[in-house]
Amino acid sequence: MALEHYHILPVSYADAMRMVVERHYLHRKAPCSVAFGLFAGEDCKGVVCYGTPSSAPLRKGLAGIEHATNVVELTRLWVCDSVPRNGESFLIGRTLPMAGKEYVVSYADTAEGHLGVVYQATNWLYTGLSAKRTNWTIEGDARHCQSIADAYTADEIRALHGDKFSLQPRSRKHRYVYLNAKGRRRRELLAALRYAPQPYPKATT
Repeated sequence: MALEHYHILPVSYADAMRMVVERHYLHRKAPCSVAFGLFAGEDCKGVVCYGTPSSAPLRKGLAGIEHATNVVELTRLWVCDSVPRNGESFLIGRTLPMAGKEYVVSYADTAEGHLGVVYQATNWLYTGLSAKRTNWTIEGDARHCQSIADAYTADEIRALHGDKFSLQPRSRKHRYVYLNAKGRRRRELLAALRYAPQPYPKATT
């Protein structure tokens, strides 16, 4: 079945989270303000989620404090292997205008060997690798590391969780930004962007 026979519809938070927990390689929930499904008839064959970034420094630092509420993150993307080629870019390209903000950010995890090819195919700006950092991790706690860091001071987390708390190296990620505007407005957004666009990363042989 060719992609022209697929259609895209909004899906509920509950349905989106069920799919990403079951099928996305991370198998955990993510921030999600709006989600869309890729359907073949009544069968959902993919999902994309957009939500407020967990990182407050990212929201403020991407394009300045004046744009801190104008940033959304593509937090999860999953498409079934049975979908024809370019299914991911088809889903992303048709839902970006409905993401709700003018700055859209997403990441490709180097630990998974991802380069962000789908973002390159849908004309995002590449803005380099994320900084080298460590994750606050509590054994048995599925929360995002940023949520854990926001909930405790270092002394509190050690007192409460003892040996279950650890610092784990965080893999660096390729950071992509999409400017959800055209013409003059897009130029204004680009001028405010605090990460310089760079050439797309390519696979090494």
